[in-house]
Amino acid sequence: MQKAISILGRTYTLRADDGEDLEQAAAEVDRRARELMRKSPAFDQGTAAILTALNLASELRNVRQRARAEVAEADHHMAAVEAVLEAALSQGPAPDDDGDDDGRDEPGEAGHRGPVK
Repeated sequence: MQKAISILGRTYTLRADDGEDLEQAAAEVDRRARELMRKSPAFDQGTAAILTALNLASELRNVRQRARAEVAEADHHMAAVEAVLEAALSQGPAPDDDGDDDGRDEPGEAGHRGPVK
């Protein structure tokens, strides 16, 4: 689908799968470029557009770096959990409370929690 967007008073017709996302991105670029021009009146539209693109690219790089660091930290935690689980599983099943390893706590045996008859 084709979508018309406007940045700094110029209209661009672009092909886009998600027209709403493109409109929001264009509005963000337009807002930031206008803000740059307001703060620095000497900037022409081309300079404001280039600086806006550089600022957005820098922000994107920072977000990607943080995301990579968070994924690496999550991988580290998952490896630690996996090691603990593997160690626990390699020890085999825990004996039952009465110590005879038959999987039951029989009345009268050590560890039985019910009444003895």
